[in-house]
Amino acid sequence: ELQLVESGGGLVQAGGSLRLSCTPSGFSFDDYAIGWFRQAPGKEQEGVSCFSSTDGSKYYRDSVKGRFTISSDNAKNTVYLQMNSLKLEDTAVYYCAAKPSCGSNYYLYRGQGTQVTVSS
Repeated sequence: ELQLVESGGGLVQAGGSLRLSCTPSGFSFDDYAIGWFRQAPGKEQEGVSCFSSTDGSKYYRDSVKGRFTISSDNAKNTVYLQMNSLKLEDTAVYYCAAKPSCGSNYYLYRGQGTQVTVSS
């Protein structure tokens, strides 16, 4: 079964850091673009970041630029999202997804999500 598994969420105070991991099962992360998106209660889903191993491109939404970093580890077949200087508005369920490209508006596989809660 092809799937993605996220981990690393949790409760953190504002200004703190978390690192999310996304590990594909049944395929290699560099077979697709890997994107992170989030959904907060009562809000629409929004893309956070995306990594394309085809050309090494990395994308971030404006609100996380300079605070979040997407990276990958080929040996571990894992894509990470390092989140620093977390803000209350970063609270959401974070999902990773495999997409044909970072520009695609649909995904092929998605993980179950990991909760990130930022407290004051």
